Amino acid sequence: MIEHIVIGDLSQCQRLFHGRGHYYEHLAHVNVDWLAPVVLITLYQEVEQTWLNAQAQWLYDNVDSCQSVQVQYRCRAKAPTELLLGDNIEQTIVTELGLKYQLEFGKAQNTGLFLDMRNGRQWVLDNSQNKSVLNLFAYTCGFSVAAIAGGANKTINFDMSKASLAKGRDNHRLNQQDTKKVVFEGVDIFKSNGRIKKYGGYDVIICDPPSFQKGSVNIQRDYGKLIRRIPQWANANADIMLCLNSPDLDRDFLLNNVKEHCPECVYQTDIAPPAVFKEAQQGKGLKVLLFKYLV
Repeated sequence: MIEHIVIGDLSQCQRLFHGRGHYYEHLAHVNVDWLAPVVLITLYQEVEQTWLNAQAQWLYDNVDSCQSVQVQYRCRAKAPTELLLGDNIEQTIVTELGLKYQLEFGKAQNTGLFLDMRNGRQWVLDNSQNKSVLNLFAYTCGFSVAAIAGGANKTINFDMSKASLAKGRDNHRLNQQDTKKVVFEGVDIFKSNGRIKKYGGYDVIICDPPSFQKGSVNIQRDYGKLIRRIPQWANANADIMLCLNSPDLDRDFLLNNVKEHCPECVYQTDIAPPAVFKEAQQGKGLKVLLFKYLV
């Protein structure tokens, strides 16, 4: 693994190695992230301890300012995190695109920021001036932080997890942003159309749903339900960002759903993830498509 790692600007959080794309033979079970001052190795299957220790030592020695190497076992129940080398750091504040985010290790499956969406947050940062932004499945509000930094008039964040939204509020405060411009709604998006419409219309709509959550989301079944509501939410000429994380659904799934449920949305372009997220088979990784709502 270590021979494939290219260490870039360590002032920015980033993926150092992306094995999950199956681009590197025999390493599809490994990811490595730089979340300063922590290197986090994520494993999707068990490995030999001697191999893991050797990777950890190399990372500890070669990643400048690394104070901790940790491993998260996604292959084990509850995805536990263990310390391999250095300090036992449970929280950190990372920087991306000049913005700060608070992350946690060992408390949940995800640390608090999806690194493959960096270019999506860059687009929002660059295209939110004087806009009203709807952020669906907001998680810890990374898009909202980028939108306010980019000059948005207001952002409306919807997510079923109130705990994630509380972290999102902390992220806004961490960046010294005016939270009077930000709304946090901890509700079921599929049952809250009235609330979503209440704050509209929107100039930018971002939809980044999970692929599957038991009892709430099956995106193959449910994405069309969201897309058909765009005319109720969007202002004329609104930008629509539709995201898809499922490796089993390709970008045509999004294009076909838009054609069927909201043909007024005209495809503009794709936003690719950072170059480190190499995929052996096109279409398996993150898909982010931009549309313009033309009425």
